[in-house]
Order: sequence, then C-alpha cells, then structure tokens
Amino acid sequence: MTRLERLLSQYAAYHLDRKNVTTHFIGIPLIVFSVICLTVRASVFLSGYELTLALVVLTVSILYYLTIDVFFALLMSFIFMFAYPYAYGIAQWETNLWLSSSVFIFIVGWAFQFVGHVYEKKKPAFMDDLIGLAIGPLFVLAELVFLLGFRKELEEKVLLEARKQRLLMEQDETFSEMISK
Repeated sequence: MTRLERLLSQYAAYHLDRKNVTTHFIGIPLIVFSVICLTVRASVFLSGYELTLALVVLTVSILYYLTIDVFFALLMSFIFMFAYPYAYGIAQWETNLWLSSSVFIFIVGWAFQFVGHVYEKKKPAFMDDLIGLAIGPLFVLAELVFLLGFRKELEEKVLLEARKQRLLMEQDETFSEMISK
C-alpha cells in the first residue's frame, strides 16, 4: 500500500457517508481559504518582495503533498495559486471587516464539517490523528478527482481499505462499550 493510499484510507474510514463527504466539499475549502485569509496579513518584505505567512504555510503544505503524490500536489498548487490572490484581496480590507469575514468563513466551514459528522455518526478524523487536518484538503481533492472519473484504481483501493478500517473501529468501540458495562 502506498503512502497516499494509507493516508486517504485512514481519513476515508471516518468519511464513508456521502452526505458527510458532500459537507466536506464545502467545509474544507472554506476552512482552508479562511486560514489563508487570516495568515496573509502577517508579512515581511525581503529584497522588495512581500513574503506572507500564508505563502509559507501554502509552500510547506505543497512540499508535504509532494512527498505523498505529485499529481495531487500539482493540482493543489493550482488551486492555491487562484485562492491566494482572493485571500490577499480580503486581507486588504479594513481590519475589522477582514478579521470578522475571515473568522466567519472559518466558523461556517467548521459548521459544515460537524454537520457532516452528525450524518456519519463518527468524530472527525483529526480527533484521533492531527495529520487529518493536513489530509482533509487532499481527501476532498481526491474525492473530486474520483467524481470526475479519474484515478479509479486508487479510489477502489482507498474505499476497500477504509471499509476494513471502519469495521475495525466499530469492533473496537463495541468492545470498549462491553467492557465499560
């Protein structure tokens, strides 16, 4: 199993309900965009160029994604390339409007996330492993690629492994409930 298959399967084990995945198509992009908005104002000028914290975070994210899968890293780079200027524009707004808008987007994104997990009847993946916070955007991108009909072999492997992991999680939960009674 490749690293990509393992990470997507671990995340997908918490996201087998289609309604939950659908809420993540809205929630995760909103959260990522809000983080870009919130971090783009922190900047320094180096040799006449503005280096923002957002650019650092996005670059580190892409470098991490490159260690997982080049195709998805390039797609994510393309998405970030379009999202960054919009976030930068929002960061130019008056401070109260920029901050309240960015925080509002962040809260709405998380609301979608948690509503999705009500459908799933499972806690979010990051509650068991913080790497889920980095894998969430990759998962949504992979789900979009799968919906468009690409990388079907990867989708099948991820789904099969995710179902196995979910079964093991449910068995562990049942066992824990039996012991606590």
